[in-house]
Amino acid sequence: MGLFGKEPEKSPRDQVREWRSRMRREQRTLDKQIRSIQTEEAKVKKSLKDAAKKGQKDVCGILAKEMVRSRKATNKIYASKAQINSVMMQMQNQLATMRMAGAMQKSTEVMQSMNQLMKVPEIAAVMRELSKEMTKAGIIEEMMDDAFESALGDEDEEEAAEAEVDKILFEVTNGILGQAGAVEDHLPQPEPAAAAAAADSDEEEEDEMRARLEALRS
Repeated sequence: MGLFGKEPEKSPRDQVREWRSRMRREQRTLDKQIRSIQTEEAKVKKSLKDAAKKGQKDVCGILAKEMVRSRKATNKIYASKAQINSVMMQMQNQLATMRMAGAMQKSTEVMQSMNQLMKVPEIAAVMRELSKEMTKAGIIEEMMDDAFESALGDEDEEEAAEAEVDKILFEVTNGILGQAGAVEDHLPQPEPAAAAAAADSDEEEEDEMRARLEALRS
């Protein structure tokens, strides 16, 4: 604690060291999120295989979409980790620059990466705080959050996701269902006597799968 109760101002070296430490901590948060998604995906994959054996084509479609979304989410998190690594390397470069120029310099690369990282829900709050500190230090300029995504972009993403569904179905069911560009209708048919008894159960499973899909979207 400094004079009049104020914290002493950190040196640039200490500031960068603190930023890098906090970023490594956020990377561990992302690692935990990846493991959670992959654990859930393994459960969904097993459910899809079981649904395919029972001839539940609609359920298979719902589960395949859920797997596409989980893989997309995982890829986005890996991209975020790469951006954090990039920022940490830039911070190290800033220290080298400071030795020669006497002060840290503005960095477009850091600003672009931080702008993207502020959009990642799991780490958004910390990244906003770091961005404010970097702005104060003169490394980046003040940024505005991009609150709205392009509607056209959302539609394109949905179409891309749909294109992956058949690949997931083909992969998980070993070719029984789905192929590149089209879905085959070769699911085994349930026994007539068992089909009537399983109707209510199938509807419950579909409702549950839709609920899980909505939770993944949110």
